[in-house]
Amino acid sequence: MRLTTDEGAALLLDLPQAVVLRDGDGLALDGGGYVVVRAAAEDIVEVTAATPELLARLAWHIGNRHFPTEIHSDCIRIRDDHVMVAMVEGLGARVRRVRAPFNPEGGAYAPAADRHEHTHDHGHHGHDHDH
Repeated sequence: MRLTTDEGAALLLDLPQAVVLRDGDGLALDGGGYVVVRAAAEDIVEVTAATPELLARLAWHIGNRHFPTEIHSDCIRIRDDHVMVAMVEGLGARVRRVRAPFNPEGGAYAPAADRHEHTHDHGHHGHDHDH
């Protein structure tokens, strides 16, 4: 895969197998150093609720439909889909359309390296960054 850095440098990404790259991950360069992966902004919906219990219930309903979802402590982010938006609004959610990077959960059956958890150190990438 041909990639371009923000500075305009061309890179060729040739991995032996497909890997999920998340915003903030790093790629080691053959010549030394690293390139930080940045997810592109896209149109998504931020779902919030009046109570933590309602937010948990909304997460359950979204997950029950196997819809790609990014989980935060105060909101859930989903792709802008009119059916899903109508469903969560009908359950009492507040929705706000935003343009932001989207990093959905990898799922319980994804390989451990592909699951995104906010408490690990990404030591397998050889660099540090904050979430």
